[in-house]
Amino acid sequence: MSLIPLSLTAFELDVALAPWLASVFYLGLLIGATSIERVVAKIGHRLAFILFLGLLIASVMTQLLIPSAEFWLAARFIAGIAVAGVFVVVESWLLMASTPKARAKRLGIYMTSLYGGSAVGQLAIDPLGTTGAAPYLFVIALLFLAILAPLLITSGQPESQHQQKLPLKEIKSLSRPAMLGCLASGLLLGPIYGLMPMYIANQPEQAEHTGTLMASIILGGMLVQPLVSYLSTRIGKSLLMAMFCLIGAAAVLGIVQASSFVPLVISYLVLGACSFALYPIAITLACDLLPMAKIVSATEVMLLSYSVGSVLGPVLAANLSDATDGVVFYLGGCLITTCIYMLIKSMENIRTGDTPIAG
Repeated sequence: MSLIPLSLTAFELDVALAPWLASVFYLGLLIGATSIERVVAKIGHRLAFILFLGLLIASVMTQLLIPSAEFWLAARFIAGIAVAGVFVVVESWLLMASTPKARAKRLGIYMTSLYGGSAVGQLAIDPLGTTGAAPYLFVIALLFLAILAPLLITSGQPESQHQQKLPLKEIKSLSRPAMLGCLASGLLLGPIYGLMPMYIANQPEQAEHTGTLMASIILGGMLVQPLVSYLSTRIGKSLLMAMFCLIGAAAVLGIVQASSFVPLVISYLVLGACSFALYPIAITLACDLLPMAKIVSATEVMLLSYSVGSVLGPVLAANLSDATDGVVFYLGGCLITTCIYMLIKSMENIRTGDTPIAG
């Protein structure tokens, strides 16, 4: 994700393409999120996992072989659909546990692994560079390694015939804080992945540390996951999301005001922790009271909410402000707005006597 905007110049593509590449990826994610449940129900989790990873590999190969704006936009759209499939398959599989505590634990381990891999990926930017075929071949090789697990391990997947589609009436009754939490997560993470590498690279005092600072953001997302898993069964989930949003807004101020490298790294780390904490809290909130047969469909709806935010986020962040720190201020605005909403919902829950797990 960070490699793509940084490699545009090397492939003789306009840097103005960056926000559109991010948005079209998330548009694919959005469209993919509306149809994954049918694929999983028909062929099962394991084969669906293989299919979507194969599609993702093909999209990266297309970018490498045909460096033109039109083909890159098409490839990123296909990649979005493929990643939607991977997310729904993996997350619904892991969320098929019998208790909210087990679900939170599984999702915490998954998110830690996901963001840990992403952080290591950011650190690969400096040694691999952003020019030529090498970084893209490295990505392709990693995806081929990922596909080995479902190819070699054929047992343990849920039974596909037990999946049920959520009717519109039940979708409307899903937790609104959960859906808004996923939407806010997309509004934050879309620009973080799509625009933040360029923002950092354009700051004179930060440019030489682009890979390190991006890794700090995602490392924060990884390190916070055990804490999210621990707190999500002990504190109301709406209040928990409000707390992370408030701390994230403070981190935005830290980025703008930092006068040395160490406070800057810490601010990016905290911003990443708070931004990446929202999605797992929201998705477990949505699934807490659902039977396992409806988990795939609910995961699909949550990913749809996330995708809407991810489509809008990069374009909004790129166009709302021409200021040097426009992207960072946009993130701060999203965090404060979400914090206020979640605090209001949390107070409503306290007044109605909802349990912490219900959020």
